[in-house]
Amino acid sequence: MLKKERQSIILDILSSEGRVFSSELSRRLNVSEDTIRRDLNQLAKNDLLKKVHSGATTIGPSVTNFEYRNNIKNEEKIKLVQLALPLIEEHSVFFVDGSTTNLKFVESLPVNFKGTMITNSPYIAIAAIQKKELVTISLGGNFAKRSAVYLGESTIREIENIRADYYLMGIHNLDFNIGATVNSQQESFTKLKMADHSDHVIAIATKEKLGASSHYVSCPISQISYLVTDSDNKSILNKFKDKNIELLTL
Repeated sequence: MLKKERQSIILDILSSEGRVFSSELSRRLNVSEDTIRRDLNQLAKNDLLKKVHSGATTIGPSVTNFEYRNNIKNEEKIKLVQLALPLIEEHSVFFVDGSTTNLKFVESLPVNFKGTMITNSPYIAIAAIQKKELVTISLGGNFAKRSAVYLGESTIREIENIRADYYLMGIHNLDFNIGATVNSQQESFTKLKMADHSDHVIAIATKEKLGASSHYVSCPISQISYLVTDSDNKSILNKFKDKNIELLTL
């Protein structure tokens, strides 16, 4: 088998399964692990996958600023939001952190929705102005301009005084073994604290975010209660289902 053909097969497997292991690829392709490692190194150098310990994962979406992200994939986000809306019951207390999908969620809440929302996103707090019966608590802290959220020690201290029914968590990448991950350590600390202080964590993720991982864990897979996604990849979805996560798919 030629190297180009072998690497194409590796990418096909990765696309289907979200994660590959060098030892397993060696067995499936009948080549040495050294050969597989060289293939993975070359594919990673070409930005076609991300090398991790013992294998590789898919590359998640690139990190861009909030305003740019708010203008892409809007149709997909709105469809997923409609699936997720019934998960948060009226009169509940819920965290919503800063993501463009979460912004669409809050914008889509009924005008007279009753509940208490806590957010570290000024965009989401402003969107909640239109919801007449929704009590909104805005967390303070150090403002991170790229992600447009408040982070830091003061944000975490405020979260520690709250016990929420739900946490609607913005997703950058979601791996079926690691959980949710982000590229910012400060952001991961805030998300971890929100997850720890919530009874249920809801993740809304478009298909390209599944099976990928970043540098900092923002929520262990064991804490995620619901996954709302447009993925139809049964292999990947079953891996999340095996973690006792309730799936809602388009």
